[in-house]
Formats: sequence, C-alpha cells, structure tokens
Amino acid sequence: MPAVTVDNVLALPRIPEDLGTGRKVLAVETAPSGFEGEGFPVRKALATIKPSYLDPFIMMDQMGEVDYAPGEPKGTPWHPHRGFETVTYMIDGVFEHSDSHGGGGTITNGDTQWMTAGSGILHIETPPEWLVQQGGLFHGIQLWVNLPAKDKMLDPKYQDIGRDNVKLLSSHDGGALVRLIAGDVAGFNGPGSTFTPITLIHASVSPGAELTMPWRKDFNALAYVLSGKGTAGRDKAALSAGQLAVFEGFGNRPGLATEAETITVGASGKQGLEVIILGGQPIGEPVAHYGPFVMNTRAELVQAFEDYQSGRFGSIPAGH
Repeated sequence: MPAVTVDNVLALPRIPEDLGTGRKVLAVETAPSGFEGEGFPVRKALATIKPSYLDPFIMMDQMGEVDYAPGEPKGTPWHPHRGFETVTYMIDGVFEHSDSHGGGGTITNGDTQWMTAGSGILHIETPPEWLVQQGGLFHGIQLWVNLPAKDKMLDPKYQDIGRDNVKLLSSHDGGALVRLIAGDVAGFNGPGSTFTPITLIHASVSPGAELTMPWRKDFNALAYVLSGKGTAGRDKAALSAGQLAVFEGFGNRPGLATEAETITVGASGKQGLEVIILGGQPIGEPVAHYGPFVMNTRAELVQAFEDYQSGRFGSIPAGH
C-alpha cells in the first residue's frame, strides 16, 4: 500500500496516551459492492447506514482495490455537481482530474484532490493514457461532504493536497501511523481546508496494536476498514475489510453531546488494519439528494438540473 509511510513511526509527533473515556459502537454494517463511472468497482461504505448517523457526509466509495490488465483502467465521463464537496484520496495508482473552472491535476499514492462544487461545476476523472495501456493497481476512496445551505452556492474551489503535505502522527506507543488529511487531532491539523467542519484520517494499525484518539464532542465518528481485521470502540466491536463502524456521539443522538472523549480502533489480524476514520459536525438541515446534486429542497434540485442543462455550470475546456 504505497500511501505515505515512514521508516520510523516513533520519530513522528505522538498522540497522547491518557485521553479520557472512549465512545462505544452503535452499529457495524457491511458495504455493498457496485460500479461507478465507466465501470470501475466500488464498495459503497455508507450505503446501509442511517442518514441521521452520517450528517454531514453523503456517501463514500472505496474504489478498487483492483489490479487492472492492459486496456482495463476506467474513469468517469464529464458530469456535473452542485451543493457539496468531493474528496478523492488515492492510495494506489494514478487519477487525473479536470474541471470547468480550471481546477485539476494528477494524484497518486497518498495524494488527495478536494473539489468544492458549490454553485456548480463540470468535471472528469480518468486514469492517464499510459496506465490504460499498461494496466496496474488502482485503489482509493471518494467522499462526498455536504455543504450547509449558506455555502451551497459558493464559487467552486479546487485543492490539490500532495502526499508531502499530509500531517503524519504516531500513536503513543508507535503501534499506528496516522495520516491526517483534514481536521484536527490532539492539537495537530491536517492540510485540507473545509467549509463543513470534519476530520479525515487514513490510519495503519500494526497487528495487536490499538489507536486511541481524542474526538470532538460535537462530531460524529465513523471507521471504515480498507483491509484487515480489528475492533472498534471501548466495547471492542469486531469489524473486518469492507465494514464500517458507527460510534455513538452527538451526530446520532440529536440534542445530546456524549461525554465520551475518544475513539479507538485496534488490529486483531496478522496483517494489521488499514482504516479510514472520519467525523464531522452535523449540519442538521433537510437534504434533497438526486444524482450529482445535493441541495435542501426539491425545488433547488429542479433548479440545479435547469442550470446544468442551460450551460450555467461552465464549459468543458478546450482539448477535452
């Protein structure tokens, strides 16, 4: 797994050991499989989770892990978005992004592209031509983060978060490597700039080790296993590859902030645990979601379709 690694985890800043009471796990669900874009395989990590547990997240796909033969790599055609942010984190392989507002670039092996669709954007994600010709490994995630009503019509924005900018941390004993992409943990900040307050982490937990981190009381918390077997929460709920754990917290107990101050994941298998950990401050607004648009009302969805069909999302750049 070529996502950012280090030779000596213990040389990194460490997350403190004594952090307080841990949250329990409310549910563990298995992600269904499907296909997106031109036919690349995904596991839809949030598809079976109650929407009330997810706010401010809309969806998250694990793309791959797949080893393409020559001619097989696939991407997505040009398509629109409005009302939210897309976050594509590449673990293995290469993806190229272009959009109608001049954003774009290539991400690979630990890079992240963060696109704020805002008022409307057209974009495309494809493997480079050389990868299509020779094939290769492809593995990553794409996360959709909702925007509150006041921010849905912001000007589109693109962030290219290179692997060298990701904040690397160690658990207190060196048993886990934490890649902090956005948000804050134990006073450390990730490079991603977010309109909706969230934390996004990719952690590698060594066999037999545990990772315990402080967690904002006003954030929900989710842990999705990319590979391996492990446990989550102070009750040590079992989970394995393709499963997502939902922790108790403010986001899924409306009106109540849990007294729990930490979340914990542990690796119980011989290969260790690769896990995406995320959480955010619930927006608490109505969600009207259809296809590539995430708004607050049906009327706003209708307007989004009309604006897209009228060409108000920009145009495909020359050369595409």
